[in-house]
Amino acid sequence: MSPDLILLSARLLDPGTGHLLPHTALASHDGRLTHLGSDSEIRRLATPATTVIDLKGAVVTPGFTDSHIHPVSGAERTMGADLSACRDLDAVRAALAAHAEHLAPGAWLRGWGLDPNAFGDRPVAASSLGPVLDGVPFLIDLFDGHSALAGGRALELAGVTGPRRFEQAAEIVCDDAGRPTGLLLEDAACELVEAAAPKPTEAEVRARTAEVLRTMAAAGLTGGHAMDANGGGLATLAALEADGALPLRFRVAPWCQPGADAGAVAELIRLQGTGGRLWRVAGVKLFMDGTIDNGTAWLERPDCHGESTHAFWPDPERFSQVVAELHRAGVPTATHAIGDAAVRHVLDSVEKAQAQKDAPVRHRVEHIETVPDDTVPRFARLGVTASMQPTHCCEYTRADHTDNWSRRLGEERASHAFRCRDLWEAGARVVLGSDWPIAPFPPLGVMAGARHRRPGDLSRPPHGPEQALTPLQALQGITLNPAWVAREERVAGRLAVGHRADLTVLADNPLDVADADLAALPVLLTVVDGRPTHRAAHL
Repeated sequence: MSPDLILLSARLLDPGTGHLLPHTALASHDGRLTHLGSDSEIRRLATPATTVIDLKGAVVTPGFTDSHIHPVSGAERTMGADLSACRDLDAVRAALAAHAEHLAPGAWLRGWGLDPNAFGDRPVAASSLGPVLDGVPFLIDLFDGHSALAGGRALELAGVTGPRRFEQAAEIVCDDAGRPTGLLLEDAACELVEAAAPKPTEAEVRARTAEVLRTMAAAGLTGGHAMDANGGGLATLAALEADGALPLRFRVAPWCQPGADAGAVAELIRLQGTGGRLWRVAGVKLFMDGTIDNGTAWLERPDCHGESTHAFWPDPERFSQVVAELHRAGVPTATHAIGDAAVRHVLDSVEKAQAQKDAPVRHRVEHIETVPDDTVPRFARLGVTASMQPTHCCEYTRADHTDNWSRRLGEERASHAFRCRDLWEAGARVVLGSDWPIAPFPPLGVMAGARHRRPGDLSRPPHGPEQALTPLQALQGITLNPAWVAREERVAGRLAVGHRADLTVLADNPLDVADADLAALPVLLTVVDGRPTHRAAHL
């Protein structure tokens, strides 16, 4: 059994202890680590068919896993104008005008990453963009992925002329005269206009997804917990793997929306375990609320606009019943819950499900942006994983609470935001992710944000520095803990014989690099299933 891959002259970092292992080399075969030892010991195992790489003292860690990411839907969503760097309306208008110059007559303009803070004191409405897109049908995703801004022509083509009622929490925002402003809140409203917009072909989505995944591999990602298997998502992953173009390992959680009947839930259960070598369905994604920025979160007290008072599921008890059914079937759930009332209801539902059947199912809650003190210890008590995206705090809130998110919550709740450290110290398993395309995916940036909690301009103050994670905690949140929540701790998350050969190789030890410098630490090599998916030119 000759090795497929040998790495020499390495520093092997154990995320469990934060110490370097006594070995300097490793070998893998058929996607698993087979040997750890000295350079001389491991070099002797090589055959002409073995890929041998001298790392020249670089640091090897278990492969970085993003615990909340949207690889396929995100690839499609980001095919339009990138507005994520626009900080004011002038920048938004300039970016849209530049993009519109290249549109064919009658073509739609799509955009993504629009930050509501760019509107300042003006309403988030199509009219606020001015005449730059007059007559152009446009649909722009706001950064949160839960809202969109549609122009008049797009609304006309979609037949949207006024308010509507939806079975789930959603809204076509209208002015006092009942005319749509262009702002669409939550999927049911956004999908009305999406249905009228041109769709990319399967080949275009596949090509764009492959491009994005290559970039992710170059950033050091070896895998992700994918929260999108809707539409053709699973087919896209299968096609990429068949073509040898899948450079990451994915654990996929398809969605369960309000209104799901017994047949829909049974189909989600049936899908579990299906997949290929590098991807499989494992879990179900649910939503308990929307977002604070939109006023669609579920809070125990209304936000400062009197909003965020309702659950995403019109009947929260039905949500609890679905969680219990999935729990009985051994299916882990991952529930989007941002507001304190939403988080509490998810934990209540898991507790009820556990009381009905004692099963070793590792449920999780996604985002957890604001929770009171009494909620924090319940995660550890119930064995529920806290899935956090610290760069959301960095990218979209401000230490002085002048951002839209903080203003809506008010000073008291904004001062207790994204409680990563409190949850960790209370004994919860904390996993880290980007929620890309909501925030950038590079895992070193995610870890850096968890450590410094500062925006892109690192000269600005941190938001809630007392909630920062230590360097070792941040590393564990992207290696050890994602393996645990996936019930893969015996095959992933550590550098050990028998574990997967999913590896991230860095120019230096991330535990020794300053918080402000971590995001720029060079990624020299990424290995998935024993196969290099990114390799620096000098290696």
